[in-house]
Amino acid sequence: MTSQLFAICFRATRPSGLARFWSAVLGWEPTAGPGDEVTLLPPDASGFRLRFIPGQEPKTVQNRAHFDLTSTSPDDQKQTVAQAVGLGATHIDVGQRPEDGHVVLADPDGNEFCVIEAGNTFLAGTGFIGALACDGTQEVGYFWSEALGWPLVWDQDQETAIQSPDGGTKITWGGPPVAPKAGPNRLRFELAVPADTDWAAEVDRLISLGATRPDTGAGEGGLLLLDPDGNEFTVRKPR
Repeated sequence: MTSQLFAICFRATRPSGLARFWSAVLGWEPTAGPGDEVTLLPPDASGFRLRFIPGQEPKTVQNRAHFDLTSTSPDDQKQTVAQAVGLGATHIDVGQRPEDGHVVLADPDGNEFCVIEAGNTFLAGTGFIGALACDGTQEVGYFWSEALGWPLVWDQDQETAIQSPDGGTKITWGGPPVAPKAGPNRLRFELAVPADTDWAAEVDRLISLGATRPDTGAGEGGLLLLDPDGNEFTVRKPR
């Protein structure tokens, strides 16, 4: 069996505060971890977690990944935006046009996210977190499709998207040009290896697909690797 997407990790200056924000926005239950770590558990057990872990990376550029939250109606979109702003989000300008229907916000730690207008057919049926939208190449989309065993649901003009066979949140990559990487990513994937799978063999498989080992292999509870675009991700070690 292939690796499973266990969590999206946020490296945050104040993990507990950021977890409270996203818990309130999403309605996901928090659970305390070791130290300052907090995990939000999805309402569907088959979905991925959100983990908030300590990190001191300064925010100097846009993140390479952000959430697209869906809306069921114009009023629903306004309500989501108002709730997020009331919890500490801010409106930001990342070059969106006045005629664009989505609203761009930053969470209290400066991480960008979008509230998408109602009627977006690409995100229909995905749930509240419609997509994790990433800045990345076609190659990295192919890599993650193979790594997770998630089929491609979009592959056009070097833009790619994958989705679990069980449905839910899509992961998308916008194609070139990809902005140069500036330090460690604040958002990163954390993979879990099924209990009946050889962990070392799975790491070798990921490397054969195009992952590489950085100078330091230490991750939060696992092995740190880089995908073909240089994005950090962790493969959890068996407990």
